[in-house]
Amino acid sequence: MATLLYITAHPHDHTQSYSMAVGKAFIDAYQSSHSGDQVVHLDLYRADIPAIDADVFSGWGKLRSGGSFDQLSAAEKAKVGRLGELTDQFVAADKYVFVTPMWNFSFPPVMKAYLDSVCMAGKTFKYTAEGPVGLLPNKKALHIQARGGIYSEGPAAAMEMGHRYIGVIMQFFGIPTLEGLFVEGHNQFPDRAESIKEEAIAKAKQLAAAF
Repeated sequence: MATLLYITAHPHDHTQSYSMAVGKAFIDAYQSSHSGDQVVHLDLYRADIPAIDADVFSGWGKLRSGGSFDQLSAAEKAKVGRLGELTDQFVAADKYVFVTPMWNFSFPPVMKAYLDSVCMAGKTFKYTAEGPVGLLPNKKALHIQARGGIYSEGPAAAMEMGHRYIGVIMQFFGIPTLEGLFVEGHNQFPDRAESIKEEAIAKAKQLAAAF
């Protein structure tokens, strides 16, 4: 049995969001074709994602200096402990599906906070004399992203930084590939918005069977 971690970063649900609608179609189809797998939904807008702040750095410093977790302050324990939980959950999963809109050429800030939280030396990567090495080589990932304009080709392609950033992080973790499923152009071509969404939903269902 495999575990799929379904990570969403949108304040709206599938009835209001194109990316969430396509994500739901993917997950529904995935569960139908992979009935033995476990799907864990992590809604970043409703989850506790600690910022990496002074408490976190202080707590990490104490632990690196040989201190025990019990010696941390209450704030340090809460934040460092939660970051550890998020990283352990990420490492334990076999597959990842990230669902985001494009906001200002990237993704909502909570996704960056989450990716920061799971960039943990010794768990998702390690340092070596030859440089950092990813520790998750046998995983796979998919990014479902809604874009109001066209960013997969043409002059705007160079401006897309959300999918590219997630791809860099996956490579850093040793995950060999990041697939992309994009819902794009629905704001640029409002008369085609519904058909654009339906085409992406159809692709999501097809992709889910083989993922």
